Amino acid sequence: MAALYLGVNRNKRSIVLDLKKEHSKKALLKLIDGADVLMHNIRPQKLAKLGIDPDQVLTRNPKLIYASLLGFGEAGRYGGRPAYDDIIQGMSGNANLMARQNGKPNYFPTISADKTTGLMAAMAILAALSGRHRTGRGVAIEIPMFECMAAFNLVEHLYGSTFNPPIAPMGYSRVLSSHRQPYKTSDDYICLMPYTDAHWHAFFEAADAHDAAADPRFKTMADRTKNIDQLYELTGKLIFERTTGEWLAICERLSIPAAPILGLDDLLRDAHLADVGFFEEVNDPSMGRLRFSGVPVLFDGVRPEINLPPRLGEHTRDVLLQAGVPLDDVEHILADARGSIDSAT
Repeated sequence: MAALYLGVNRNKRSIVLDLKKEHSKKALLKLIDGADVLMHNIRPQKLAKLGIDPDQVLTRNPKLIYASLLGFGEAGRYGGRPAYDDIIQGMSGNANLMARQNGKPNYFPTISADKTTGLMAAMAILAALSGRHRTGRGVAIEIPMFECMAAFNLVEHLYGSTFNPPIAPMGYSRVLSSHRQPYKTSDDYICLMPYTDAHWHAFFEAADAHDAAADPRFKTMADRTKNIDQLYELTGKLIFERTTGEWLAICERLSIPAAPILGLDDLLRDAHLADVGFFEEVNDPSMGRLRFSGVPVLFDGVRPEINLPPRLGEHTRDVLLQAGVPLDDVEHILADARGSIDSAT
């Protein structure tokens, strides 16, 4: 199984239904009858043909939370278009932000639109479940990737256009500065972030940059934001004069946030992640030892355990029988599913 599949399907069960077949359609509706949440990423125009559009499903189960993960909101002119992470990164500002900082449009080197939209979907579903607890009614939620990522990026980058008429260009200058990057030291790199007025004054004094400490351009947060390129450029020159180890010691003494750069491989060996038991290994009978990132949050001080990802359709029989689907129908569904998987592979 692919590493990405393993990572996103741990702690889940898997069933396979061929929704072009009547037995599978009936089984899905049976599952919906007893479900709290139905989440899908099917393009809207296909839902009615499958018998699972919001009106039909919520009529059947009025307490259901019906969550649609879409590329674009249905009311807009882009509604119904297909969308993938690269497309949404390009449309929502990611690629342009990279160009504004570094001169060339690029995608963030992570599937940011997919993952961010998934997190927003989880929060929306939890909010809907909370609402249902008060009202007893379900709801249809629309979670469009384009709008989610536009909102994500505009938290800081709406900037001057927060006011109408605008009082400054869009784009948060402190974040967009081409000098905002890990600083090169005399022997390596460091992530160093003086933030408060006291931080910056202490940093300049430690760097023997007494003129900078008294410079009115860098006195307050507002002053520093107006002169951010000059500030970051000067900071880079000062940091280059000492080693990473020296700066880490200075910053620890002055309570200025600072850290070395960790590579992806370094995360596997990171002492803090080891302390908190972040990584977990499980044994799969055919694939051997598998390592997973742990659930990052704790519940009453306990990190939820990791269970093996399922094989495709591994739990079809158990889940459908548990839902009350007749055994004969389950056998038809399993046969249909095997045929669908075989034809797809």
